[in-house]
Amino acid sequence: MAEKKPISKSYLDLKSKVWDTGLCSGCGACIAVCPADALYFETGGDSTHPKSNNYCKAAVDDVPCGACYEVCPRLDEQPSSLLGDYLKITAGKAEFDIPRKQSGGAVTAILANALDTGLVDAVVTVTEDPWTLKPRSMVITRSEALIGQAGSRYNWWVPLVSSLKEAVINKKYRNIAVVGVPCVIQAVRKMLESDHQLVSPYKKSIRFVLGLFCTENFDYEKLVAGKLKSEYALEPMKVCRIDVKGKLEITLNDGTQYVIPLTELEDTVRPGCSVCTDFTALKSDISAGSVGSPDGYTTLIVRTLVGQHLLDSAVASGKLSLDGEVSLGIIEKLAKKKMARKPE
Repeated sequence: MAEKKPISKSYLDLKSKVWDTGLCSGCGACIAVCPADALYFETGGDSTHPKSNNYCKAAVDDVPCGACYEVCPRLDEQPSSLLGDYLKITAGKAEFDIPRKQSGGAVTAILANALDTGLVDAVVTVTEDPWTLKPRSMVITRSEALIGQAGSRYNWWVPLVSSLKEAVINKKYRNIAVVGVPCVIQAVRKMLESDHQLVSPYKKSIRFVLGLFCTENFDYEKLVAGKLKSEYALEPMKVCRIDVKGKLEITLNDGTQYVIPLTELEDTVRPGCSVCTDFTALKSDISAGSVGSPDGYTTLIVRTLVGQHLLDSAVASGKLSLDGEVSLGIIEKLAKKKMARKPE
């Protein structure tokens, strides 16, 4: 039997190595696995990393724990591969109507099929208030609800992994899909690879991880409630679609488009994004994004047999169709640009 890792860390170790050094991605994994509910996020200017309510048993009473330290993705060296390992790269689109879909709607098609066929019983994802664009993480169990919430909300930061506690511990789902940006996927993969006793409920319950291409995440309060309103006079309720393809592209309900260079938005980017080098969510079962595919399609990088199975099932059900035309050049270009953040 493999020797267990020593369990002696507390959130104070995580604080000194990650929070206080500006490395925190804000994924929320530490909040999810904390058995004492001792960690939480505030919104606004104090949201750069979690806070403690001083209920941590490891720090206060010297009770062995270290779950938060175990799952933090920022304690590992950032990846140095552009595209990572994969089985195939293709482009796909949903074969049914999806209001407010992003690119080809392939992510929604794969997950809706997985719910309908019982391959998963819950999806942990991000939704938003259509009037304010304010995001929140959510556990969805019906394909109709998933389709109704379609459209990328991953431009705005939300501690997505923290909702895993609701799905795993409170509602006890046992075949969960998680959708998220690379830092989220890195954290979830650490859960799946962990032998820590307090992480085992998550390891046993997560079945599928779908990663989204990501350049960086923006702070909602700074960008939407701040810059977009004050400098561009954009009202959130008038926004139909937002996408990031090397620049921020905003489409209003009347078809008006705004293109904002990312260099103008640097003060609204999450601080922890500055050290992330993973553009294509290398640790996922399937990676997805609009970059590299024709309009109306989603680029899909199938990385594992689990991912291949869910893709094949969606195609077999008629919910998803595939087209092989993907331009790897633009994907690699953006991946190289993000890789340049890696310290020498």
